[in-house]
Amino acid sequence: MARYTGPKTKIARKFGEAIFGEDKSFEKRNYPPGQHGNNRRRGKKSEYAIQLMEKQKAKYTYGILERQFRNMFKKATAAPGITGEVLLQLCESRLDNVVFRMGLSRSRRGARQLVAHRHITVNGELVNVPSFQLKEGDVVAVREKSKSLEAIKDALTVSSHVYEWITWNNDTMQGTYVSVPARIQIPENINEQFIVELYSK
Repeated sequence: MARYTGPKTKIARKFGEAIFGEDKSFEKRNYPPGQHGNNRRRGKKSEYAIQLMEKQKAKYTYGILERQFRNMFKKATAAPGITGEVLLQLCESRLDNVVFRMGLSRSRRGARQLVAHRHITVNGELVNVPSFQLKEGDVVAVREKSKSLEAIKDALTVSSHVYEWITWNNDTMQGTYVSVPARIQIPENINEQFIVELYSK
């Protein structure tokens, strides 16, 4: 199962925002990495560099590698609607992302692990593929045997985010992917138009 396993804080510092979630190390040094730290003079970035950085930010945020991300872009291009918006909606519809949004894990990396370790069901069936694309009305739940997991309980205790396109019931430990989120409902700070321009070259 391909995924990024390198240093997270270094990547977050590169983009200037905590894209992997809460990070005390990032808060201490929220400037770009490198031996000269904040004192290094940084020239104006080219158009290509800005577009590439935005694509990398999206990939790291959702935990998707290049080939998979490119395939998602092709799918978004073929679908009706605004390509950049559809691309982000496909990212948000991934099972690992929805598990993260439901508050079952504090990070997407943790949510991916919950799915891969067979703790999550979709419409009553066990699904262990993090990239599984959910459809409107799909019911995502914690497997009966996994409801006592401390990691899930801890995550749900601190979870406070509410998303209009997802419902969650703490008592039954299941939620519904109600609808595909509109762009305005997706909180990620990503300029999808730059990604479209980069892939369109």
